[in-house]
Amino acid sequence: MQDKAAFLGKYGGVYEHSPWIAEAAFAAGAATPAQIRDAMKAAVEAAPREKQLALLRAHPDLAVVQGLTAASTSEQAGAGLNQCTPEELAEFQKLNADYKAIFGFPFIIAVRGLQRAEILEQFRRRINNDVETEFRTALKQVY
Repeated sequence: MQDKAAFLGKYGGVYEHSPWIAEAAFAAGAATPAQIRDAMKAAVEAAPREKQLALLRAHPDLAVVQGLTAASTSEQAGAGLNQCTPEELAEFQKLNADYKAIFGFPFIIAVRGLQRAEILEQFRRRINNDVETEFRTALKQVY
């Protein structure tokens, strides 16, 4: 097993601004990619709700460039979120603001493999969820 510094250097940024998840996986003795993935997911699931909420709140708004990690920038660009039309950008901005006002955290969706239209469709649908359903859905998107 690698030392803690090397482990955290490699996996500390997997979850947006939340190195505590990699620290928990290291403490659990996770060594293989599958063990690391499972230990990280288990750490999130076992965390108190306040810590889960902090994890969700650490995520950036969609289609906003400032404050993104390199991984988020790449993921959002892959979904074309860096090429929004003015109308799409305005809709993302409105949905981002409305969603955060309702749920208290940003809209989270695994954008890899999705296009802007699909993301907007999911955004429009999920904003109508109840708070608990959306909290659980957002956590699942983080995994």
